[in-house]
Amino acid sequence: MAARRRGMKFGLRSAAAFALPFLALLLTAASPAAAAEGLPVLDGARLSPLWAIPFAGMLLSIALLPLLANHFWHHHYGKVALFWGLAFVVPFATVYGPSATGHEVVHTALLEYIPFIILLFALFTVSGGVLVTGNIKGSPAVNTLILGIGTLIASLIGTTGASMVLIRPLLRANDERRHNVHTVVFFIFLVSNIGGSLTPLGDPPLFLGFLKGVNFFWTTTHLLHDTAVIAAILLVAYYLLDRYFYAKEDPALKRTDPTPPTEKIGLRGAQNLPLLVGIIGAILLSALWKPGVTFDIYGTHVELQWIVRDVLLVALALVSLAITPTIVRERNGFDWEPIMEVAKLFAAIFLTIIPVIAILKAGSRGAFSPLVDLVTGADGQPVNVWYFWLTGSLSAFLDNAPTYLVFFNLAGGDPHQLMGPLAVTLEAISAGAVFMGAMTYIGNAPNFMVLSIARHRGVKMPSFFGYIGWSIVFLVPCFALLTWLYYI
Repeated sequence: MAARRRGMKFGLRSAAAFALPFLALLLTAASPAAAAEGLPVLDGARLSPLWAIPFAGMLLSIALLPLLANHFWHHHYGKVALFWGLAFVVPFATVYGPSATGHEVVHTALLEYIPFIILLFALFTVSGGVLVTGNIKGSPAVNTLILGIGTLIASLIGTTGASMVLIRPLLRANDERRHNVHTVVFFIFLVSNIGGSLTPLGDPPLFLGFLKGVNFFWTTTHLLHDTAVIAAILLVAYYLLDRYFYAKEDPALKRTDPTPPTEKIGLRGAQNLPLLVGIIGAILLSALWKPGVTFDIYGTHVELQWIVRDVLLVALALVSLAITPTIVRERNGFDWEPIMEVAKLFAAIFLTIIPVIAILKAGSRGAFSPLVDLVTGADGQPVNVWYFWLTGSLSAFLDNAPTYLVFFNLAGGDPHQLMGPLAVTLEAISAGAVFMGAMTYIGNAPNFMVLSIARHRGVKMPSFFGYIGWSIVFLVPCFALLTWLYYI
């Protein structure tokens, strides 16, 4: 009981500063004074490609500073993110005025960043209270089994939920092995990305498609073969690679196993499992319940069901903190640093991506028109190969959710057409957004969270470009095969 009280004290104090600002912003939706009329709409056709410099600078900072100035980055990444955010906001406000800038920032915050980070916060907090106990030994067969299970459940509890539930047990299972980097890399490939392709609950791009009118089980039926092919190839490749590294383990150099050898395999924190179901329910509620109540916040329309969803998600996270004993989170190695790192870095990414997405939305009228024109053939029909590769390539470096929306709209934006005559096009967009989010650490939020947790556990993860090297070797051939099988 005392441990539970300590857990409540630890969790609520640690989470308050993180959650309450988001709730305050959401609850301002109830104030009519927040409404703003006649705000200008950002026209991406008029934007110079130079507006993409802050976004490129943010990406390069994430890529290079941990490699070139690790100590500086570890202590000041928040300041770096703030610098690039201001590098966009200040010039933009100077050129287009504070009103237009405020509208774009509020729009991005309320409709994209805050829901995004609240969902991650809820999944991170609740899944961090689920502890798989026992002295699991990370043999090639066991590791492959864990990756396979994670791939399967990612579409049920989301790539973030599956990643947070399984990454810590997987790291503990391999804590006495010296060769474990490849295990985390393949975990990001499979559990943090590819496994989330079968339902709208699995990955944010598919959830956005669901909100746009794509049937819930459409992705299950149309992406099942793509997912099965790529998951089977990667699981076999991982098993063979892990057998190779397992054979290289020198018993004399083995690390000390910190897990008690007699501890039975079990599950603690099971009270959090209904909360995970509650998170899924809150997301479904926001999609299925349409009360028709909308608030206007500085030109951004926020619907009541979205506010209810986010309040429920924060409430579920706080309930998890209250009912989970501290010892469970301590044994899980739970701390707030990974989610805080994601929150700070993605705040800058969502901010600096505003002009990039606007230019892409401008289509052939924008500065990036050569890229956009590739997706349409001379006959006016979509070129599915380019939809797959362009959606995927941009998803690897931009956030895959808004990238999905850009190409969804470029393909016409009509869900009935895209699920019918243009089904292969929607399949290409969906697969590109989900699968190629695995190409970089920033392609999907769970990637960065897993990276942060692994580094905190002492795993010497590859640099930004080193990870891309793994992706080129193992993922690109799989994507080429999918292209040949389904999109040519």
